[in-house]
Amino acid sequence: AKFKAGNMIMIRLGDSTVEYNEDFRLFITTKLPNPHYSPEICVQVTLLNFMVTPDGLQDQMLGILVAKEEPEVEKKRQNLIIESAQSKAQLKEIEDKILELLSNSKGNILDDEELITTLANSKVTSTRIEERVKEQEKTQALVQETRETYVPVSVRSSAMFFVIADLCKVEPMYQYSLEWFIEIFLLAIKTAEKPERNLQRRLTALQNQFIKLLYEKVCDSLFAKDKLMLSLLLTFKSMEVDHELDQAEKGLLLVGGTTGAE
Repeated sequence: AKFKAGNMIMIRLGDSTVEYNEDFRLFITTKLPNPHYSPEICVQVTLLNFMVTPDGLQDQMLGILVAKEEPEVEKKRQNLIIESAQSKAQLKEIEDKILELLSNSKGNILDDEELITTLANSKVTSTRIEERVKEQEKTQALVQETRETYVPVSVRSSAMFFVIADLCKVEPMYQYSLEWFIEIFLLAIKTAEKPERNLQRRLTALQNQFIKLLYEKVCDSLFAKDKLMLSLLLTFKSMEVDHELDQAEKGLLLVGGTTGAE
């Protein structure tokens, strides 16, 4: 705990007393993927978790996939984000200008020509911007509809990352970076079958090719005894994504049934 000694703030470290600076900050990092700390520690520190989240990775994978498969759609989406932000900023600027003029107006506001002119111009500008925003929202809905068709691939692919991320619990050296994972995803997009005018077959080919490449690449770094385990984990996760995994049956397979006297 800190305490004052004269005009100085001091702190005790072990058996020593040292001067404390209010600007002092201590940063501690850990290699643990999911560390747990007691409530007493948590209230005294700020915890920052830079681990990728399932939703965040899914959105990232979707962006990568659409950018490769539908580059014009992804480009349009990026432009819409910028245009939408600019439109909202312009509306906010108009509102602020009107509020400023109203607050500075003296006497009868109907006699303030600058205010009346600004209000008239602002109304026209605001109407035009609002119409543009509505058009942007319509376009955004169409873009999102196209993106939605690729969601199943991004959901399954991102789920597989967390399978291989947990392999370090089996062997500490089984660790794989997100960058490496994305490289495999890009390779799958490049090498998967491309049936003409058959999007559903293309989506299926993308999923199958990615899992195949991921399995092969990860297997190259596993001990022979762990390769069957990887197959099982990838299968479980794939069934889970498809809502086909019965947890009771999974438990029976992994730990067996229990027997006891009736």
